[in-house]
Amino acid sequence: MGKIIITLDGFSSCGKSTLARQLANELNYVFIDSGAMYRAITLYFLRHRIDWNHQVEVLNALKNITLDFQYNAETGKSDMYLNHEDVEVLIREMPVSDNVSAVSTVKEVREFAVAQQQLMGNKKGIVMDGRDIGTTVFPHAELKIFVVADPAIRVERRYKEMFEKNPVITIEEVKNNLESRDYIDSHREVSPLRKAEDAIELDNSNLTREEQLEIVLKWANEKINISR
Repeated sequence: MGKIIITLDGFSSCGKSTLARQLANELNYVFIDSGAMYRAITLYFLRHRIDWNHQVEVLNALKNITLDFQYNAETGKSDMYLNHEDVEVLIREMPVSDNVSAVSTVKEVREFAVAQQQLMGNKKGIVMDGRDIGTTVFPHAELKIFVVADPAIRVERRYKEMFEKNPVITIEEVKNNLESRDYIDSHREVSPLRKAEDAIELDNSNLTREEQLEIVLKWANEKINISR
């Protein structure tokens, strides 16, 4: 059976990563969390006080960054490793969330990440989620999905996720963070978030995880059968 590349794009907290992981598991494909890569780069920049508006600083910093995904047997997921350090928990915290959209607008950062992502896709059989995967990273992917959800639902989802890690966080903070990231992601000069012309839109506002997986699995199997 032929293998394909599946991309899932959309705004933050639309459930892209959850769906992508489920889909990869069902198809026995490799899941690549592109957002985790940008978060890891952001963490490195924050730790080393890199001015991401300074091109030379950015280019020098990128030379010292290695990114890798390693399987975590306890969680059944792949964790993000930054220079051989497991940073999966650290990259989900607010300091990174508050800055990742700004860092990801930097041309040199995107070129660095996209080059690595494209190498990962050479053998196909992957599911990758992000902001520009179907438009820039894999414009010829066999299946492109654009995930959307009602803004209020996205805020609630993100708040529940963050509250488990930080009980003092407010829903207003989460709302402001998402609105800021939405604006930056859709207005950045390099690879702005947009729906690819050949992408299928999935509105999961009122869908359970099981229901959306069933829908997307059907789309995936149709494309896989065609590629045999």
